[in-house]
Amino acid sequence: MFKKITVLSLLAVFLLSAGFGCKITDSKTKAAMQPITLTYWRVFDDSDAFQEIITKYKILHPYITIEYRKLRYEEYEKELLNALAEDRGPDIFSVHNTWIKKYQSKIIPMPATITMAYPVVTGTVKKEVISELRTTNSPTLKEIRDNFVDAVSYDIIDSDGQVYGLPLSVDTLAMFYNKDLFNNVGISQVPQYWNKEFLQDIKKLTKQDPKKELIQSGVALGGSANINRFSDILSVLMMQNGAVMMENNQVLFNLVPSASKDTNYNPGLEALRFYTDFSNSGKESYSWNNALPNSLEMFISGKLAIYFGYAYDLPTIKTQAPKLNFSVAKLPQIEGTPPTNINFANYWVEVVSKKSAHPAESWDFIQFITKEEQVKSYLEKTQKPTALRSLVASQRINDAIGVFADQVLTAKSWYKGKNAQAAEDAIKEMIDAVVNNTNEKIQDIIDTAVAKIQQTVN
Repeated sequence: MFKKITVLSLLAVFLLSAGFGCKITDSKTKAAMQPITLTYWRVFDDSDAFQEIITKYKILHPYITIEYRKLRYEEYEKELLNALAEDRGPDIFSVHNTWIKKYQSKIIPMPATITMAYPVVTGTVKKEVISELRTTNSPTLKEIRDNFVDAVSYDIIDSDGQVYGLPLSVDTLAMFYNKDLFNNVGISQVPQYWNKEFLQDIKKLTKQDPKKELIQSGVALGGSANINRFSDILSVLMMQNGAVMMENNQVLFNLVPSASKDTNYNPGLEALRFYTDFSNSGKESYSWNNALPNSLEMFISGKLAIYFGYAYDLPTIKTQAPKLNFSVAKLPQIEGTPPTNINFANYWVEVVSKKSAHPAESWDFIQFITKEEQVKSYLEKTQKPTALRSLVASQRINDAIGVFADQVLTAKSWYKGKNAQAAEDAIKEMIDAVVNNTNEKIQDIIDTAVAKIQQTVN
């Protein structure tokens, strides 16, 4: 490792002291060494998360400058779409894993090979830097499936075998719990399953005042607008229960799966019923209503015992409630024999704009930053769970993100159509219709939601 760093440092000195200082032997190499700037847009991460990675890339390709820009999530997609439409968009940008199909016409798939110019130090006594063209193969589909956790290939590889992006990390839904509230009611172990024990714990952890108003909630389940990532929570409950969310471009979570042995049991419908019961004041599991604050805000205030969230919530909780006595446990599963774990993946993918003047260089940069050596630097700075299988074992022992990393191997997602927001809205309306005790049958409500999501699929 020391020798490698020394060589890179020497190379950097040569390049900096001589401008690019490279002897160029042919016109193709000369063209490949022309200075270019790649613009890179993302959300959430500050530039220092990439500073070390960009420096290393600059040593390999001194003629390439990476211009990094962080945008606020609230403005990101609008600004991105406007910029792309006006031909002032970035070369490289991030899209959420549920947005890939929406952006597929705007991004370019990974090429099979990439030819790039590299500076090479030659000579023993009189050292000089020459430039050299190299053509390298992009990762094969097998390598992508073997190197990244399973959830990734489902999203980034289309039916024709084209790869539309690569991720730096994969987050998973986990159970945050207030240890003081658990201790106060004598619960020594967090629930592992969505069973009677879980429901009994929630009953103990939920408090009402004399007017039957909720003053402490056992769990943020059952609602929509005031529960962060409600659609993810409901989706994973359906998936764990055996529902088929999507197959052959058909949304199916409203139906009994064709492979089901019990044709009278609808797993998607029953998961919806289980979820919404937590907002039903007539049920023992009642612990939530739409008058309560946002779920994350309520957890931070110390009045919510269980909050389902992602690793990206950790900095917010620690900053706003530094004295909150909380921990994170794995997402509960459905008890069964043999046991099966199904978790939920939520992540961003780095892609290349179809309008980029430098698609090969852009894809080369994405391949560079998503390799293990560079990813380690990024993950250490951002404290995010890995997308690479090779880093799962080392992250499992990380006190902060170990739980999230431990779940990435069993994490799944599902395609919600080309308009993920429309799907979220349909799921919200479905939950609200059940909670508000409309005269509609729950089967009719779930059928309506599926029909709305299906409209955005094809």
